[in-house]
Amino acid sequence: MKRLLSAASTIAVLASPGFAAGLETYLEFPKDMPPGNLAIGPDGRMFMSVHEFYGPELRVVEVMPDGSTKPYPTDEWARAPQDDGNGLRGVLGLRADRTGILWMLDGQGEGQTGRIVGWNTNTEELQAIYYVGQPAARPTSFLNDLAVDLENNAIYISDTGDGMNSAIIVIDMDTGRARRVLEGSTFTVPEDRPMIIDGREIMLGGNPAKIGINPITIDPTNTWVYFAPMTAASMYRVRTTDLLDDSLSDEDLAAKVERYGDKVISDGSTVDAAGNVYITAMTDNAIGVTKPDGTYEVLYQSNEDLPWPDGFAMGGDGFVYATINELHRSPVLNGGEDASLGTYRIVRFPALGTAVSGR
Repeated sequence: MKRLLSAASTIAVLASPGFAAGLETYLEFPKDMPPGNLAIGPDGRMFMSVHEFYGPELRVVEVMPDGSTKPYPTDEWARAPQDDGNGLRGVLGLRADRTGILWMLDGQGEGQTGRIVGWNTNTEELQAIYYVGQPAARPTSFLNDLAVDLENNAIYISDTGDGMNSAIIVIDMDTGRARRVLEGSTFTVPEDRPMIIDGREIMLGGNPAKIGINPITIDPTNTWVYFAPMTAASMYRVRTTDLLDDSLSDEDLAAKVERYGDKVISDGSTVDAAGNVYITAMTDNAIGVTKPDGTYEVLYQSNEDLPWPDGFAMGGDGFVYATINELHRSPVLNGGEDASLGTYRIVRFPALGTAVSGR
């Protein structure tokens, strides 16, 4: 671990966005451990998905304080399942709630029903599995990220889909019922903006990458869910009470959605207690923030140090943690070739407001 600058220096950098010198490189990983998303439990334990775009053997690991990793939840569960046995097919999103349950969004696999696997990190036992099948999901669903709402016993999933049917899926944790909302809405489908990184337009499946809803997070009071298409210039929010109101039509629910503020093309997001919505602005090799007044600001930027910042986690220590993984150089987004340099790391920085996650 290494701290690059003092807290006083960090404040100076925040006042002059455009540099990553104020970031602390918390951990670095070897070439066979490309990070995906992060989750930090109430006891400080750190968990990480291993990004499936690189074809890893492990799906989820626990990150130890010395930077080493171990398969998680168990060696069997951390790998692809054999037949109908234990295991994870492909995890991107994961969150640790305030009771110590690690929720893993195991949504990938052709012809396989998506699901959320909850693991109790206190007792090291399986807590629950929620399946996300049709009609709540679609044949083209891509279950990307999730937010956990313990006040209302609900989970909200961003389903990137095929771009035309992008939506939010709402899971009732009491009954297991799944509902699909805001499908194909202005708030969930991508805008017509090219995804250009380092002078190259990113392609996905032979087409320009224009990606629907991906970033999704919930405030510490579990009042608002913040979300956005990956390829979009706006961050949106909607009250949890409205998302949970199944008497609302999609049109009625859409009328409840608010434009929160500006952003750029982005991947992950998280929010602090002051309403600062942090985003990983991968097309700018930057970390930015949509502020409560609706303005967007670059906090840290470096073409060399921040190649595709991806996922966030709030720590109980006042820091925001983010993964860096060069995803634009992965085989999936680079014509089948792995051109990554191995810039795989976790960085962290002080939250602008109180770093408490509603998860």
